[in-house]
Amino acid sequence: MKYGRREFINTMLGAGGIGGLASIFYPVFQFMIPPKISEPHVSSLKVGTVDEFPINSSKIVRFGRVPVILIRNDQDTFSALAATCTHLDCIVQYNQARKQIVCACHNGVFDLNGKNVSGPPPKPLTVYSVSIVDDQVIITEEKDLA
Repeated sequence: MKYGRREFINTMLGAGGIGGLASIFYPVFQFMIPPKISEPHVSSLKVGTVDEFPINSSKIVRFGRVPVILIRNDQDTFSALAATCTHLDCIVQYNQARKQIVCACHNGVFDLNGKNVSGPPPKPLTVYSVSIVDDQVIITEEKDLA
């Protein structure tokens, strides 16, 4: 089978058309894929002084990209837990009257140790360590020993 001038020109125009479409759509698809951004890992965070937190109160702070709820239980006791519900990642709040952590999205309830008490949350909240050094409240990520 012989190829003539017409077949050669059609093949070249087809290849050029495919190359032209690829040069248009490739940058569009690359724009839609977000770049990978590395973020620094946060292992501890100074939140403030002990006097800034009244007894039986809470405050939500950012621990890197993770929101953490810090609760002052009594004079010397603080609790720090992940502030995203384990059910659908809603932000939880501290209920001062009941002394529980509640998720308003689907009525999930956690105790002050992060254990799921009632509602749809399937697992407990992540627990963070809280220490007081020179009147400064410091939240630290707990290491898994397993």
